[in-house]
Amino acid sequence: MDVGYHKSFETSFESDDTAGKVITCKAAVAWGPGQPLVIEEVQVAPPQKMEIRVKILFTSICHTDLSAWKGESEAQRAYPRILGHEAAGIVESVGEGVEDMKKGDHVIPFFQGQCGNCICCRNEKTNLCQRFGVNPLKSVMVNDGKTRFSTKDGNPIFHFLNTSTFSEYSVLDSACVVKIDSEAPLEKMSLLSCGVSTGVGAAWNVANVQPGSSVAIFGLGAVGLAVAEGARVRGASKIIGVDINPSKFAKGKAVGITEFINPKDLEVPVHEKIGAMTDGGVDYSFECAGNLEVLREAFLSTHMGWGLTVLLGIHPSPMLLPLHPMELFDGRQIIGSVFGGFKGKTQLPKLAKQCMCGILKLDEFITHELPFEKINEAFQLLIDGKSLRCLLHL
Repeated sequence: MDVGYHKSFETSFESDDTAGKVITCKAAVAWGPGQPLVIEEVQVAPPQKMEIRVKILFTSICHTDLSAWKGESEAQRAYPRILGHEAAGIVESVGEGVEDMKKGDHVIPFFQGQCGNCICCRNEKTNLCQRFGVNPLKSVMVNDGKTRFSTKDGNPIFHFLNTSTFSEYSVLDSACVVKIDSEAPLEKMSLLSCGVSTGVGAAWNVANVQPGSSVAIFGLGAVGLAVAEGARVRGASKIIGVDINPSKFAKGKAVGITEFINPKDLEVPVHEKIGAMTDGGVDYSFECAGNLEVLREAFLSTHMGWGLTVLLGIHPSPMLLPLHPMELFDGRQIIGSVFGGFKGKTQLPKLAKQCMCGILKLDEFITHELPFEKINEAFQLLIDGKSLRCLLHL
């Protein structure tokens, strides 16, 4: 999308007087697990106190959306529902009390909110938020326990991950939206809502990858490749990518991966192969597959004494960690990461600036672009392993 389109859109957008009114727009509604999303007209209520209504211009699909669409966790099912949590857009209106954003601002929604006031938000050691932290069971707004979406006949449509971006308009808590530079290319900034921030942040904020260090990444989807990009920028000397899909390797080279391992080609466990390649193991490993066996291999692939494993994959299984407590006495550590440790309100604007300056390469992550009406095709591309991110134009 060129700058001219943005400017013409903003001019017409500013002339619309929709503040305080219900907006009727198109959304992709999930009516049941695994059922094709239905593009239909929905009603979007005005934002209430400390809420924002955003015109979504771009959105993309992540494996978390795919898992929710499939209904893999019965406890998290809520239908009808508007999924989606990676996006970029423009503020249409703000509710009472919102002072850091106004109509026309370019914004990124993010699922791991930051209220700025709770004990977690005030602690620089974590990006958790007691009030607006990610909660897959949550399907309504915090203010009143109701939805801002409804069908044309007035029945509620549930929210998803504080965001619900598969809609032309969405209402979010202001704690889950951040203003970015108006010159930032919104079509790329949508990646910062989840995948790229999650991976890059895991390398920068959580692991704090050091120059000259060695890294192993298990699972080369968008998050795994974003870890590689973050490790490359930090100056890691060896970045090993592990995946059973060899088609991921070409894309991996573009973001800094130096060596590749396909577990199907090995006669020994992956951690033994990595140990032989790195004189005993890597400094950091990242598990991005959501598989307990993979997690154990990632843990054992790090060097005894100081190796750190960062858990990024979503694990729907009720099983516990595949580790014996005594194994931790070998000096290896393991830690989980949500949204790459980024505090969205205070740190995403700087990350957006770094992307604008070319420090991070975002182009490599957008493999397909489609109109919003073809969202089911975009899901299929992800299911088939053909796309990293399919950017949908609304």
